[in-house]
Amino acid sequence: STSLVIAATSDQALNERIADDARRRRILINVVDNPNLCSFIMPSVVDRSPVIIAVSTGGAAPVLARLLRARLETMIPAAYGRLAEFMREFREHVRAKIPDGVARRRFWEHAVMGSIAERLFEGKHRSALAEMEQILAGTNASTPSGEVYLVGGGPGDPDLLTFRALRLMQQADVVVYDRLVAPQIVALCRKDAERIFVGKKRNRQALDQHEINALLVRLARAGKRVVRLKGGDPFIFGRGGEEIDTLAANGIAFQIVPGITAASGCAAYAGIPLTHRDYAQQCIFVTGHQTDGVCSLPWAALVQPRQTVAIYMGMHEIDHICAELVAHGMSPEMPAAVIERGTMATQRVLVATVATLPAAVKAQDFAAPAIIIIGEVIRLRDKLAWQENIAERG
Repeated sequence: STSLVIAATSDQALNERIADDARRRRILINVVDNPNLCSFIMPSVVDRSPVIIAVSTGGAAPVLARLLRARLETMIPAAYGRLAEFMREFREHVRAKIPDGVARRRFWEHAVMGSIAERLFEGKHRSALAEMEQILAGTNASTPSGEVYLVGGGPGDPDLLTFRALRLMQQADVVVYDRLVAPQIVALCRKDAERIFVGKKRNRQALDQHEINALLVRLARAGKRVVRLKGGDPFIFGRGGEEIDTLAANGIAFQIVPGITAASGCAAYAGIPLTHRDYAQQCIFVTGHQTDGVCSLPWAALVQPRQTVAIYMGMHEIDHICAELVAHGMSPEMPAAVIERGTMATQRVLVATVATLPAAVKAQDFAAPAIIIIGEVIRLRDKLAWQENIAERG
């Protein structure tokens, strides 16, 4: 057996005596915050047994080592331990089936980055086991199964991506994305992944929705792991439901990764709480862009007291929207705001009233992508605009 001693007293002289005694007895010694007295260094450990990662600065900066470990903890899913155990279970079988070292390495890379790993991360061990056995039996070696990941990219700031979104983005073979996805987020996708811009934009786009649906099916049937990357949340005015419906109808495997929707993210970065016990007990999301080209909203529902209204894709109809709200009983003095490029470093926020907002938007040249927020909660912005405070301090 091996003995070791850790000295962590506040008495430096005592620590030195302990270190001397340990060295004379040939016992490993670690004196906290004094690497010169140490015969070994305690690393910061990320434990995903049997995967173990140790981070050490050689005693130079223990706090930095702990911070790096904390970052690694967030980047490495806990299920990597299950993946390692799974690989150990099949190691000899794979070695016998694929004797060539290069081919075997490529096989394991595909397994670690592909659908088998995803099954394990989801806790579907039986499904992963069946897929591995099928691959090794050669039943689907010529036609690998593809999958589509419908990923919400959030409102723009890459820091708002979920861990799951980032992991799937970094293992995609193909990334299909549109205009509302920030370039900084697209850049986080796997470097050698094919990128297909489908260019969705009001009244014009590179591909229409039916063509996008067909593209996803075609890529998945070719065995590709496809990330369908959308701004915000794919199920909130993102037509994600239509795409998933098509995939399901064609028997294509898919996953859905929620994202922070624009109303939530942009309002938070602007210092506007969507609900507040003193101002709003409910919040309603609507889109100002309709499929028939006419902005026809439930106006009576939007003018109810003590609520916040978030209007997506409403900039082109802002004059009509504000006029209809006032015509249906909303006070012309109701606070209203437009948040342009929300959550980004270039974010701009315009605060006015329902009556004055259209003219203010034109005067200050606000444009899409932007979201409109209407409600008494906007009065709190002067106190809660934390992003502006950070910018001023920076």
